[in-house]
Amino acid sequence: MALRVVLADDNYLVREGVAALLAEVEEIELVDSVADPRDLLTSVREHLPDAVLTDIRMPPTHTTEGIDAAKQIRVDHPSIGVVVLSQYVEEDYALALLSDGVSGLGYLLKERVSDIEELVRALTEVSRGGSALDPKVVEGLMSRKAADASSPLRGLTDKERAVLEQMATGRTNASIAGSLYMSERSVEKHISAVFLKLGLVDERDTNRRVMAVLTFVEATR
Repeated sequence: MALRVVLADDNYLVREGVAALLAEVEEIELVDSVADPRDLLTSVREHLPDAVLTDIRMPPTHTTEGIDAAKQIRVDHPSIGVVVLSQYVEEDYALALLSDGVSGLGYLLKERVSDIEELVRALTEVSRGGSALDPKVVEGLMSRKAADASSPLRGLTDKERAVLEQMATGRTNASIAGSLYMSERSVEKHISAVFLKLGLVDERDTNRRVMAVLTFVEATR
């Protein structure tokens, strides 16, 4: 069954371009496209999509309207995932988006839109309650707390930190293994170590992955 998506972007050309890309993907059914946050919230209430793809900067102030809408959607419709798009790496915006939790949320740079496989993966992940952060955003967040002795991430080995960074982008174990050139078994061992060191031993695996990413985000504030 195709993933039902609502798209929001105030730029007509961008909106039409993304809509055209999504229309070529069998796994995606674009049920609506809108130009502002008010219409986005209305469309979500009407269509109840599986996921939302929205720009961060929209009318009237062109600042954090997309983030505000994403948070409202997650409150009103917890089962609907939201991926927000940003033109630049803006760690403060990413932290604002994720301040109440990472479950069902994604933050990607607009340059990722052309990588339709990556975009579909992010939308699918958030629709399942996972998270999907752009690798460049993850890198920026990590650099903020790299030297903080109080960070819970300090107890992780370099490989464990690398695996956690990949988890933050929403990747599966198989994808992490391919990206880091290690076996899936090794990835599983590193993830288990991350869960243990971060005290995430009593949750279901999906919840633990989300909580691990949340710990990562909290540590980078």
